[in-house]
Amino acid sequence: MLPVETTTDLAPSSTAVMSDNNALYAIRHSDGSVSLYIDEDYALERGVNPTTLTRVEIPRELFVSGTVQQVREYVATYLETQQTGTA
Repeated sequence: MLPVETTTDLAPSSTAVMSDNNALYAIRHSDGSVSLYIDEDYALERGVNPTTLTRVEIPRELFVSGTVQQVREYVATYLETQQTGTA
């Protein structure tokens, strides 16, 4: 067997660029599709009008281990709820 090297500490430089929250910025399009952005700066780089963005807090477990599709569905449901005013 070959030895496996493991580390328990992340280098400070790798954690400095990670977000400290579980929020994404989203746009729900008229066809029901959702575009997700990690932050407003990234959305701006992609040519998105910042007034069209909605900040959505994603539950920690979903943010960490959910699939992109699961996150999209969560955000789409959240945005639909906000638009219709139902819980």
